[in-house]
Amino acid sequence: MSLSEKIQLIPRKHIKDSRGWFLKVIDGKEENLPTYTGEVYFTNALPGQFKGGHYHLKATEWFTLIKGNCDLYLVDIETEEQMIVNLSSDNPITVYVPSKIAHSFLNTGSDEYILVAYNDVLYDPKDTIPFDFNYL
Repeated sequence: MSLSEKIQLIPRKHIKDSRGWFLKVIDGKEENLPTYTGEVYFTNALPGQFKGGHYHLKATEWFTLIKGNCDLYLVDIETEEQMIVNLSSDNPITVYVPSKIAHSFLNTGSDEYILVAYNDVLYDPKDTIPFDFNYL
């Protein structure tokens, strides 16, 4: 199975009105969701900065950019296949990233980005393996 077949890009509806906006990143109907709750977290990065740079042997993650722009670099550690997904809060999608896929986010915008993520297992430092994206 190729990397593009392992990854899922899930369109999301960004609802805006005079008060602000609403964006649901997990609605409980997605494929591959576990039967229990893992972790939900937010992270940001300043322009030109990378976040991530690792893969997991067990954990599966879902990522949705809620502010800004970034490129998500993906590498299948078993096949070395590479992929870049351009993310923008103007066109929100959720990216499903299974285990054994290295991932790193580069802020390509002129302002910070804010990313929300869901991890299907509790954090275990032994399951976060650094990955060198510098060779790309």
